[in-house]
Amino acid sequence: MKKAILLSCLSIVVSLNAQRILPEVERARIVDEILADRFDTLLPKLMDETDIDMWVVISREYNEDPVLRTMLPATWLNARRRTILLFYRNAENNTFEKLAVARYNVGDQIKSAWDKEKEPDQWKRLMQLIEVRNPKKIGLNFSEDFKIADGLDKTDYEAFMDRLPKKLHKNVVSAEPLAVRWIETRTEREMIIYSQLVDITHDIIAEAFSEKVITPGITTTSEVEWWMRQKVTDMGLNTWFHPTVDVQRSHDAVVGHGYSFSNRPDDTVILPGDLVHCDFGITYLRLNTDCQELAYVLKSGEEEAPEFLKEALKVGNTVQDFLTQNMKKGRTGNEILANSLQEAKAAGLRPSIYTHPLGLYGHSAGTTIGMWDSQGGVMAADGESYPLNENTVYAIELNTTITVNEWKRDIRIMLEEAGFYGAEGFRYVNGRQRELLLIPRIKSHQKN
Repeated sequence: MKKAILLSCLSIVVSLNAQRILPEVERARIVDEILADRFDTLLPKLMDETDIDMWVVISREYNEDPVLRTMLPATWLNARRRTILLFYRNAENNTFEKLAVARYNVGDQIKSAWDKEKEPDQWKRLMQLIEVRNPKKIGLNFSEDFKIADGLDKTDYEAFMDRLPKKLHKNVVSAEPLAVRWIETRTEREMIIYSQLVDITHDIIAEAFSEKVITPGITTTSEVEWWMRQKVTDMGLNTWFHPTVDVQRSHDAVVGHGYSFSNRPDDTVILPGDLVHCDFGITYLRLNTDCQELAYVLKSGEEEAPEFLKEALKVGNTVQDFLTQNMKKGRTGNEILANSLQEAKAAGLRPSIYTHPLGLYGHSAGTTIGMWDSQGGVMAADGESYPLNENTVYAIELNTTITVNEWKRDIRIMLEEAGFYGAEGFRYVNGRQRELLLIPRIKSHQKN
């Protein structure tokens, strides 16, 4: 079975390389096959690990629980009416049930367990299914700490509790640990595909940061942003946030005296000698990328970037190393953040780290390692004590401040790349930037 799955994965990789972007019908097939694998192989394991034997996910059309959205088949763009999914795991008997208390089967994976003609009341039918199975713990999606795990609305929660037999009320628990593990955990097949997504992301950035798009002295940062946005649309993809492009330059230049997240620079004409930065990500096959890279605009007579900018990028790579070397299973995001910042500062660097989970959502659920405006650690509502788990993906996002004497100012080297943490430790999903992209002359950046 595992060999067949790997062969299927290899065929997908070949297809992605040949076509780059698959037609909708092929995307649907892959999405549904991945979902089937996640339901049948991953979910029972996660239920055992989190000690939740029944998981009930409830949503109404156009008000979908973020978790339920990740469980819908490719042909379901929304829930239908009120959609109730019930997953029951009996570890003792090694059985696993996937039921829909809905008028329809939810794709091929989840069969309807409600015949409205026999039992008109949907809630009553749900309670019948629960009572027969007599679960020890009934997980519902409510959470103070993770917004993605807090998708059960007040109306449906009250309706559920009003109808649940009183003897079972004590069995109701937050499904937070299970919901977060479902959202954050990547399968082997997803990771094979993820590499392709990151490669596509890098290619779009490389094209954007080239003479094809940028004419120094004419093209503005806003025009590059909209080019990237249009490129994504033309390729049949989506982006989960609007791209940003900005520049840093010499203190003596006409404009450009700093950069902050809360006050991003206005639209700026890109000039020779600029250090250009972008923040960009795509959504494809229900996975998301998030990438920040840097380019240098060559001045007349230059064939490469100045040495001081090359060295600045190396410092940024060093901060990445301090962070990723501290990513150890079981450590919380705050522990990883504190250790990484301490080590980087001890080396004389000025780092800022704000790495977030990445996967089925861009700013996903899981281990949060700092925020740009919270370098002392995140609060409980941001996942303060959540430990790092295997088979998870992160946007390795950070910056370091460097004094550039040649420019008479400080600059920030801002970097972001998708990274995977697994049983063998950390690796980048598809490399990281180690050389500046050059405009107008393109030079491929080294990956490791």
